[in-house]
Amino acid sequence: MLVASVLWGTTGTAATFAPAVGPLAIGAAAMGLGGLLQALVAAPRIAREMPALRAQRGVVLLGAPAVGAYPLAFYTSMHLAGVAAGTVVSIGSAPLASAVIERVVDGRRLTRRWMTGAALGLSGTVLLCVAEAAQSQSGSGARSVGTTVLGVGLGLVAGFTYALYSWAAHRLIRRGVTSGAAMGAVFGLGGLLLLPVLLSTGAPLVGSWSNAAVGAYMALVPMFTGYVLFGWGLAHVPASTATTLSLLEPAVAAVLAVLVVGERLPPLGWTGIALVVGCLAVLTTPTRTAPPTRTAPRAPVSAAEPGERAGRAGRAGSPEKETPARRRAER
Repeated sequence: MLVASVLWGTTGTAATFAPAVGPLAIGAAAMGLGGLLQALVAAPRIAREMPALRAQRGVVLLGAPAVGAYPLAFYTSMHLAGVAAGTVVSIGSAPLASAVIERVVDGRRLTRRWMTGAALGLSGTVLLCVAEAAQSQSGSGARSVGTTVLGVGLGLVAGFTYALYSWAAHRLIRRGVTSGAAMGAVFGLGGLLLLPVLLSTGAPLVGSWSNAAVGAYMALVPMFTGYVLFGWGLAHVPASTATTLSLLEPAVAAVLAVLVVGERLPPLGWTGIALVVGCLAVLTTPTRTAPPTRTAPRAPVSAAEPGERAGRAGRAGSPEKETPARRRAER
């Protein structure tokens, strides 16, 4: 999960190397091509597990449109509200949406550990968002309030759809479908839904080698490789935990923006990153289990004791044998 989050955190920085490509084209190329590639690699598993997928077709048909909607909302949110703010709102709202979905649909209770980690992570993402928003407003390219609000709204849509397809994939895995078949089916159908968007907006991707390289990187590394790892992780942790662990993504995005793009991060932003790291520490540190209680060992018994006990028992419990000599003595 954490490796996948690190890979996803590189998408905002990678997109800066293709400024002529719009957010819809970037999202459709990344998630669409990455999803189709997942379906292609998992095709044998999908064919083998088709009866199980048909039995859960409602879950598949719920997750696929969420996969199609997520990148369009996510990249447009970053375009309108800024890379840091769009990433923070999209990823930061996903754990809460996942928790609500699991609570309503599955009746899952929220643990104290999850709530502590989520509180730290969300606090950190909010601080990071505030720091980046204040910096962008003070610069020459300040955004209007309406544009920022629309970007935040789309970020909330992205967070909900991210939580929805994560829940759908986790539910398929819980019901016996392998992670490869579950992710391949959901993301493959989502990729098909994104193809019309890619065909209508993706012309700039083939306009130059740099744009094509960015599109290929986004599809192969963050989306294909990242979501393969995400599917493996969903086989072992709930969707709410998975989306909470993905709070590492905005922290990675912010650090890369400083190191690669040359942006500046104020102290408030670094404090937010520290809180996100604290969230990850809370959620990933193994819990201590109490050692099993052991009964006190018996005192060792010597080899002579069994015979002595048997002898004592015989003398106490069995009558002495009557003999003629004993009868004469009694008389």
